Amino acid sequence: MLVSWVYYANPALVESFKLRYFDQLIVNQPTVENNIYTVNIDEAAIEQRGQWPWPRGQYAEIIQDIYNRGAGLVVFMVLMPDEDRAGEDSTLIETMELYPVILNMLGDATSRNEPINPGATIIGPQYMDLIVNYPGIIANIPDIEAYALGSGIVNTLPELDGVTRRVPLVIASNGELYPNVTMEVLRVLAGDPSFQIRLNEFGVDRLRIPQFGEIPTDGVGRVWIDWSQTSMSYSVTAMPDDFAGGIVFVTPTAPGIANPVATALGPVNPHELQAAMLGTVFNNSNIQRPSWAPGAETLAVVLGGLLIIAIARWTYVGLVFTALLLGAAVGGSWYVFNTHNLLLDGALTTAGLVAVALIRYVVKFVSEFLQKQAIKKQFEGYASPAVVKLLQTNPDLVKKGIKKEVSILFSDLRGFTPLGESFGDDVAGLTKIMNGYMDAITQPVLEADGMIIKYIGDASMHIHNAPIDDPQHARTCVQTGLNMLRAVEKFNEEVIIPEGRPPVGMGAGINTGLGYIGEMGSTKRHSYDVLGDAVSTAARVESKCKEYGCLLLVGEATYEATKEDFFYLKIDDLQVKGKSVGLSIYTVLDGDTSNWKSAQKHHEQMHNLYRMKMFDETIKQCTLIRRSFDGQMEKYYDMWIERCEYMKTQNLPADWDGIFIAQSK
Repeated sequence: MLVSWVYYANPALVESFKLRYFDQLIVNQPTVENNIYTVNIDEAAIEQRGQWPWPRGQYAEIIQDIYNRGAGLVVFMVLMPDEDRAGEDSTLIETMELYPVILNMLGDATSRNEPINPGATIIGPQYMDLIVNYPGIIANIPDIEAYALGSGIVNTLPELDGVTRRVPLVIASNGELYPNVTMEVLRVLAGDPSFQIRLNEFGVDRLRIPQFGEIPTDGVGRVWIDWSQTSMSYSVTAMPDDFAGGIVFVTPTAPGIANPVATALGPVNPHELQAAMLGTVFNNSNIQRPSWAPGAETLAVVLGGLLIIAIARWTYVGLVFTALLLGAAVGGSWYVFNTHNLLLDGALTTAGLVAVALIRYVVKFVSEFLQKQAIKKQFEGYASPAVVKLLQTNPDLVKKGIKKEVSILFSDLRGFTPLGESFGDDVAGLTKIMNGYMDAITQPVLEADGMIIKYIGDASMHIHNAPIDDPQHARTCVQTGLNMLRAVEKFNEEVIIPEGRPPVGMGAGINTGLGYIGEMGSTKRHSYDVLGDAVSTAARVESKCKEYGCLLLVGEATYEATKEDFFYLKIDDLQVKGKSVGLSIYTVLDGDTSNWKSAQKHHEQMHNLYRMKMFDETIKQCTLIRRSFDGQMEKYYDMWIERCEYMKTQNLPADWDGIFIAQSK
C-alpha cells in the first residue's frame, strides 16, 4: 500500500519519471509529413543581410518572396514591440496589406502595445483563473498589429523538469482570452472570427473553432505535442521554388538570437515547436492523458501487487508471473497509445510492481533465511550437514510433516550406575564423560545421514529415511547400530579405562515401519519427532536387550529387509506388552562370521526343539553352543536355560506356539 500511496501522491521525482516514459511513447512513432514549412533566419542569412535586427523592409521582402514561391499562409514569428529604427514600418505594412500574415505576441509580467483580440465566446468565465494566466501581453506596435490577419501567443509551459511537452492553446490576461499561434492559424484557415470555450470547476471543458471542430485539451487548455508531425525546414537564403500552398513559419534561429525550447526531442526552435503543434491539432492527432488514468494505474499497482504477494509463495512461479505482469504493463501502455493515442503510465506502474515484488521477495528471502537459520540451529546437533541443508532447502519437510516408512533405533547406556558412583559428587566430571559418550554414539548416526530425534537422559532415538531419503534405510540403520557399538568400545578404550572408570556398554533396538514425521508439540514448545506403532515397538525391543543379554536387537520387519546383509540369530517370538500378536526378534552379531555357520545351525535347532516343548534337549543345545560366537551370546544362553527350566514347570496347551508373553515393557 505504501508503493500505491507514493504512486498516487505523484511527487516530483515520480512525475518526472512518468513524463520521460511518455516521451518515449511519443517520439518513437512513424513520422507524418505535413504541408508545413519552417524558414530559418540563420547564421547564413545574418552573414548575407547584415546585423540583426534587419530593417523591416527586409521582412517585407522575405514575406513577399515566400508568397511568390507558392505559400498558402505565412506565420511571421518576429516580435516587433518598437518602431523600426530604420523607419521601414510602412514598407512592411504595405506588404501585409497585400499578403495575409499572422504575427506573434508574448505573455509577460508587463504589457506593451494593444494586442489583436479575435474575441472568444466564453461559457463559465468565472473559472478563467483555472487556465494559464499572464499579468500582461507584449504585442507588436499598433500599426503593424492592425494589418496582421491574426496574432497568437508563442509562450510555452514547461513541465517541472523544464521540458516542454504540452502547450496551452489559450491563455488569459486581465480578463481576456488570447489564442496560441496554432489556434490562430486554425481560426484564420477556417475563416472564423473567433473561437469558443467552455469552462467549469475543473478548467477547460470544451474548446472549439466553429468551422474546424472541437479540440481536446486538458483542464488548463494544453495539448500534447505529437512529434511525429513533421515539417520541412529551409534557410531563408535557400528556400524551395514551390511551397505548394503550405503554411510557412518564419523565425530567427541564428545562435545568440534564437532561444531554443527544451523538448522531448532535445532543443528545438520555437517555430518548429509551433509547426509540430499545428500538425498535431490539424490532423486530429490528439494525444490525451485521461482523467481516469492515475486512478486506473494506482488500482493496477494495488491489484498487481496483491497478486505478486500471493503468488510469490511459489518462488519461480511468482518470478515468471511478475515478469509477465511487468511485460503486460509496458506492452499494454504501448498498445493503447499506438491504437488510441492515450497516455497510460507503463513505466511507473512497472516500477511500482517491481517495488512490491522486491519488497515481497526480500521479506520472503529474509524470512526463509531466518527460518533456515532456525532450522540449522535446531538440527545442526541432531543431523548431518546434508540433512540440515535439505531441511533448509525445503522447510516444509519439518513444518508440514510426512508419513513414510522409516527405520528407528533406540539406544540406552549400560553400566551408568557404577560409572556414576565412580565420580561421587563430581557432577561436572560425570557430565563431561556423558557428553563424550553421546558424541561417540552420535557420530555414526550423522555419518549415515540419520536424524537424531531426541536424547532422553543417557538414551537416544534416531531414524533413517526421513527427512533425507534412503532406499536402504533398514540396512543403514542396522549398520549404524553396529558402528555405534564399535564407537562405545573405542570410547571405553580411549577415555573411560585410561581414567580408571568402569567401562560402559550400550543396548539398542531397531524396528522398521510407517511413521508420522514432522514438527510436533505445543504451540510454545515443539520439536521434530516421529510417531507410530513402529516407534513404540522399537522402544520395547530395545528394552529387552538387557533381559536377553544382547547388545543389538532387531524387529522382524528390519530382519526381513536385511537378512542377506548381516549375520543374524533369532532371539525369541515375543508378544511385547500392549501388543496382541507375537513379534520375532533377532540379534545381529559383529565379528568373523565365517566360523559361526555350524553354531548357527545348532542355534536354529535349539529354537525348533523349544517350540516342540523338548526343553531338556533345548538345554543341551544351549550348553553345547554357549561359548560360540566369540562369547557374545553367553548371557543369552544362560537366560534361555533358565527359561526352559521354568517352562518345564508350566502346563502348556497342546497348541502352544512358542510365543513368550512379556509381562513388562
